[in-house]
Amino acid sequence: MDERVETGRRTWRFWAALVIVPVALFILISLGTWQVNRLHWKEALLADIQQRSTAAPVDIPELERLLTSGEAVDYRHATATGRYLNDKERHFLATFQSQSGFYLYTPLELADGRYLLVNRGFVPYDRKDPATRSESLVEGEQTVTGLARAELTEKPSSLVPDNDETANIFYWKDRARMAASVDLPADRVLPFFLDADATPVAGGLPKGGVTQIDLPNNHLQYVITWYGLAFALVAVVLAGLIRRKSR
Repeated sequence: MDERVETGRRTWRFWAALVIVPVALFILISLGTWQVNRLHWKEALLADIQQRSTAAPVDIPELERLLTSGEAVDYRHATATGRYLNDKERHFLATFQSQSGFYLYTPLELADGRYLLVNRGFVPYDRKDPATRSESLVEGEQTVTGLARAELTEKPSSLVPDNDETANIFYWKDRARMAASVDLPADRVLPFFLDADATPVAGGLPKGGVTQIDLPNNHLQYVITWYGLAFALVAVVLAGLIRRKSR
């Protein structure tokens, strides 16, 4: 091969590497740094959720104050007192402890005439009909403690089926439709849910304490991946330079 052609190719590769390598290194380091920031954000979020969920329970007026002030109510330990409207319970398709069934969302009528949708817990698929669990239809004033949950403003994914209000099967937690499907006035339904805790109930159903706080935190492995690739790139470039000088 013509020595001038080979020299030209080497020169071209050198200048190409001189441009490409710094750009690639910048991108890899930027991605690693972004994941570091995401890691700090996720750790702070998890710590905040832990604090909210384990603090002393707050009442409904305090939840409303927090919501009005822009603070998060999701996963906040809370309590409410009222009367269950058992004839208006809504059924959310779910699995719990490897068993298929439903979460019971029952309106709790508060003393001021407003309503709070309470996720009372899980019942197996064959216990959907209230007639099969009459002991669960508690009457009179009840106090429920659990975790407040923010409402969803839209369906989580296009893969999630539309709610079947006729069959009383909800595939996603549409608070507004749950309330409207049992003729609760929209302006008197609180804009959040309450998931009951695992306090035992008469007859054992529904089973409370179904809330899962399971936010994935994989950012550390992403940090290691991106910074690791940046280190590998530097090592490859240095090895190439050493070989070039040894010729």
